[in-house]
Amino acid sequence: MADIAIDIGGEIFLADFEEKAAPRTVARFRTLLPYKDRIIHVRWSGEACWIPMGERDLGIGYENATSYPAPGQVIVHPGGMSETEILVAYGPCCFASKAGQLAGNHFLTIKGDLDKLATICRSVLWDGNKPITFQKA
Repeated sequence: MADIAIDIGGEIFLADFEEKAAPRTVARFRTLLPYKDRIIHVRWSGEACWIPMGERDLGIGYENATSYPAPGQVIVHPGGMSETEILVAYGPCCFASKAGQLAGNHFLTIKGDLDKLATICRSVLWDGNKPITFQKA
Protein backbone atom coordinates (compact mmCIF):
# COMPACT_ATOMS: atom_id res chain seq x y z
CA MET A 1 0.00 0.00 0.00
CA ALA A 2 1.29 3.44 -0.93
CA ASP A 3 1.47 6.37 1.49
CA ILE A 4 0.24 9.07 -0.89
CA ALA A 5 -1.94 9.40 -3.98
CA ILE A 6 -0.92 12.25 -6.25
CA ASP A 7 -3.54 13.48 -8.72
CA ILE A 8 -2.07 15.53 -11.57
CA GLY A 9 -4.81 16.70 -13.91
CA GLY A 10 -6.87 13.56 -13.32
CA GLU A 11 -3.97 11.08 -13.56
CA ILE A 12 -3.28 9.27 -10.27
CA PHE A 13 0.21 8.28 -9.11
CA LEU A 14 1.00 6.31 -5.96
CA ALA A 15 4.01 7.33 -3.92
CA ASP A 16 5.85 6.43 -0.72
CA PHE A 17 7.39 8.77 1.82
CA GLU A 18 11.16 8.62 2.39
CA GLU A 19 10.69 8.60 6.19
CA LYS A 20 14.16 7.38 7.17
CA ALA A 21 16.05 9.75 4.87
CA ALA A 22 13.90 12.88 5.36
CA PRO A 23 11.94 12.56 8.63
CA ARG A 24 11.48 16.33 9.26
CA THR A 25 10.31 16.99 5.71
CA VAL A 26 7.89 14.05 5.74
CA ALA A 27 6.48 15.07 9.13
CA ARG A 28 5.94 18.66 7.96
CA PHE A 29 4.38 17.62 4.65
CA ARG A 30 1.93 15.33 6.45
CA THR A 31 0.58 18.42 8.25
CA LEU A 32 -0.25 19.97 4.86
CA LEU A 33 -2.37 17.04 3.62
CA PRO A 34 -4.49 17.12 1.64
CA TYR A 35 -2.38 19.59 -0.31
CA LYS A 36 -3.92 21.17 -3.43
CA ASP A 37 -2.25 23.56 -5.84
CA ARG A 38 -1.35 24.09 -9.51
CA ILE A 39 1.72 22.51 -11.11
CA ILE A 40 3.70 24.21 -13.87
CA HIS A 41 6.69 23.15 -15.97
CA VAL A 42 10.17 24.16 -14.80
CA ARG A 43 12.14 26.81 -16.64
CA TRP A 44 15.76 25.93 -15.86
CA SER A 45 15.82 22.42 -14.42
CA GLY A 46 15.17 20.11 -17.38
CA GLU A 47 12.40 17.50 -17.29
CA ALA A 48 10.42 18.35 -14.19
CA CYS A 49 7.34 20.24 -13.03
CA TRP A 50 7.10 22.41 -9.94
CA ILE A 51 4.78 24.02 -7.48
CA PRO A 52 5.92 27.52 -6.46
CA MET A 53 5.16 28.21 -2.79
CA GLY A 54 6.59 31.73 -2.56
CA GLU A 55 7.97 32.87 0.76
CA ARG A 56 6.23 30.10 2.73
CA ASP A 57 8.54 28.91 5.50
CA LEU A 58 8.16 25.19 6.10
CA GLY A 59 10.72 25.28 8.93
CA ILE A 60 12.51 22.13 7.75
CA GLY A 61 15.99 23.08 6.55
CA TYR A 62 17.94 20.63 4.41
CA GLU A 63 17.97 16.84 4.75
CA ASN A 64 18.46 14.17 2.09
CA ALA A 65 19.01 17.06 -0.34
CA THR A 66 19.80 16.54 -4.02
CA SER A 67 20.22 18.68 -7.11
CA TYR A 68 19.70 15.69 -9.40
CA PRO A 69 16.35 14.03 -8.61
CA ALA A 70 15.62 10.86 -10.59
CA PRO A 71 12.35 10.39 -12.47
CA GLY A 72 9.54 9.92 -9.95
CA GLN A 73 11.37 11.63 -7.11
CA VAL A 74 9.60 14.54 -5.43
CA ILE A 75 11.75 17.11 -3.67
CA VAL A 76 11.05 20.27 -1.72
CA HIS A 77 13.33 23.30 -1.64
CA PRO A 78 12.94 24.85 1.82
CA GLY A 79 13.52 28.40 0.61
CA GLY A 80 16.35 30.84 1.17
CA MET A 81 18.38 31.25 -2.03
CA SER A 82 15.15 30.88 -4.03
CA GLU A 83 11.50 30.58 -3.11
CA THR A 84 10.04 27.54 -1.38
CA GLU A 85 8.91 25.00 -3.97
CA ILE A 86 8.04 21.38 -4.65
CA LEU A 87 9.57 19.73 -7.73
CA VAL A 88 8.43 16.50 -9.43
CA ALA A 89 11.09 15.03 -11.74
CA TYR A 90 9.94 13.02 -14.76
CA GLY A 91 13.22 12.80 -16.71
CA PRO A 92 16.80 14.11 -16.61
CA CYS A 93 16.90 17.03 -14.21
CA CYS A 94 19.38 19.40 -12.58
CA PHE A 95 17.42 21.49 -10.08
CA ALA A 96 18.09 25.19 -10.65
CA SER A 97 16.58 28.66 -10.62
CA LYS A 98 17.55 32.06 -11.93
CA ALA A 99 19.74 32.25 -8.80
CA GLY A 100 21.71 29.15 -9.90
CA GLN A 101 21.80 25.49 -8.94
CA LEU A 102 19.57 24.50 -6.02
CA ALA A 103 19.06 21.44 -3.84
CA GLY A 104 15.84 20.03 -2.47
CA ASN A 105 14.90 17.41 0.09
CA HIS A 106 13.94 14.12 -1.55
CA PHE A 107 10.96 13.15 0.62
CA LEU A 108 8.55 11.27 -1.66
CA THR A 109 8.97 8.74 -4.50
CA ILE A 110 6.43 7.83 -7.15
CA LYS A 111 6.71 4.05 -7.44
CA GLY A 112 5.30 3.30 -10.87
CA ASP A 113 3.71 4.62 -14.05
CA LEU A 114 6.77 6.75 -14.84
CA ASP A 115 5.87 6.72 -18.56
CA LYS A 116 2.43 8.09 -17.66
CA LEU A 117 4.11 10.67 -15.39
CA ALA A 118 6.31 11.83 -18.30
CA THR A 119 3.27 12.10 -20.56
CA ILE A 120 1.24 14.23 -18.13
CA CYS A 121 4.25 16.42 -17.30
CA ARG A 122 5.00 17.01 -21.00
CA SER A 123 1.34 18.00 -21.31
CA VAL A 124 1.96 20.61 -18.60
CA LEU A 125 4.82 21.94 -20.75
CA TRP A 126 2.76 22.20 -23.93
CA ASP A 127 -0.77 22.80 -22.63
CA GLY A 128 -0.18 24.75 -19.41
CA ASN A 129 -0.62 24.26 -15.67
CA LYS A 130 -2.71 21.48 -14.18
CA PRO A 131 -4.30 20.98 -10.78
CA ILE A 132 -2.35 18.74 -8.40
CA THR A 133 -3.50 17.13 -5.15
CA PHE A 134 -1.47 15.13 -2.64
CA GLN A 135 -3.60 13.05 -0.25
CA LYS A 136 -3.35 9.94 1.86
CA ALA A 137 -3.67 6.82 -0.28
